[in-house]
Amino acid sequence: MAESAVDRQVIHDELEQARATFNRLLGGATDADLRRGTEGTRWTNGQLLFHMLFGYILIRPLLTLLRVFGRLPPGAGRAFARILNAGTKPFDVVNYLGPVGGAKVLGTRRMGTAFDRVIAWLHGRLDAEQEADFALAMHYPTRWDPFFRDVMTVADLYRYPTQHFDFHRRQLTLGPAREGHRHPGE
Repeated sequence: MAESAVDRQVIHDELEQARATFNRLLGGATDADLRRGTEGTRWTNGQLLFHMLFGYILIRPLLTLLRVFGRLPPGAGRAFARILNAGTKPFDVVNYLGPVGGAKVLGTRRMGTAFDRVIAWLHGRLDAEQEADFALAMHYPTRWDPFFRDVMTVADLYRYPTQHFDFHRRQLTLGPAREGHRHPGE
């Protein structure tokens, strides 16, 4: 049996680190922290935390799409990615408004529970992956997210949400050291 090119343990460790960090961020955030604006986005900290959670939630449908398009001729995935790229402006609106409502609906405690559940699902799914499936690939809409590449594999998808998470974590303004920060318009 050939040795895996994908180090599952590295991905498991990344997922656990993100889970611990997310729960620490939520646990240490006051209501005022969650209402405070972020650096470089129009979201509040609470809304950005929801967006970070949603990056992990999206992996389930993205894996499904990849399993379908990864088995089709490459032109099918390329055409699909072009259509999605053409719809970037509506996507951007939905991508912004989703966390605005999602943070209100879920609330802090349920966001933590949802994050724990999605990470547990990803651990289980990662362990169940067949080695050959890690190489399945499809084209992605590169205008939708800076971490989407033109062609991504199943292995890439498992790494994507943590890249997204780490990027946005730097935009949070949580904690007493950030009390002076105010979001434009506040």
